Amino acid sequence: MPALDSDLKKAIVRMSGPEKDKLLLRLIAKDAVLTERLQFELVEAGKTIDERRDLIREFIDRSANLHADSAGWLMMDMRTVSGYISRHLKVTKDKYGEAELMLYMLNTFYERNAHLLQKYNSRTDKAADYIAKRTEQVLKKVAKLDPDYHIEFADEINKLLSWVHYAAPAHYARQLGLPKEWDLA
Repeated sequence: MPALDSDLKKAIVRMSGPEKDKLLLRLIAKDAVLTERLQFELVEAGKTIDERRDLIREFIDRSANLHADSAGWLMMDMRTVSGYISRHLKVTKDKYGEAELMLYMLNTFYERNAHLLQKYNSRTDKAADYIAKRTEQVLKKVAKLDPDYHIEFADEINKLLSWVHYAAPAHYARQLGLPKEWDLA
């Protein structure tokens, strides 16, 4: 989207208050993420972050229990959940929650659908690649958090790494150089 012309900016600043408010409200209503973000920040005052995380965890649980027929369907379900996690981040700016929810998603989907991801083959290829790349993202996101939080993630990350290295995603995990165990140091 191009930057606003300086003359247009000046004209907008000179608009009357009620006219500007009416225009602003019309513009905000067209952007669902912005509307939700303002709802979270202004109305909820940021106090509903735990409830929002819980809703996504419930969605992850429901999605993981769908009993996908193939690794491809499983990957599509994980991509849908990832979209909700990304939206959560855009609305709340909750980096801790993003890392926690991504980790929860990957572990939950594997625990409930391990039979689809045991062996690497043509049917598991795309899902294996997706899982390995998401694992790499989780490691990077957790590493960027305050080191005090790392201990909270250690067990779940090591559980994730153990199955990523010994199931279908192992080939891609080696390619990406994912560690076999997460070091807290």
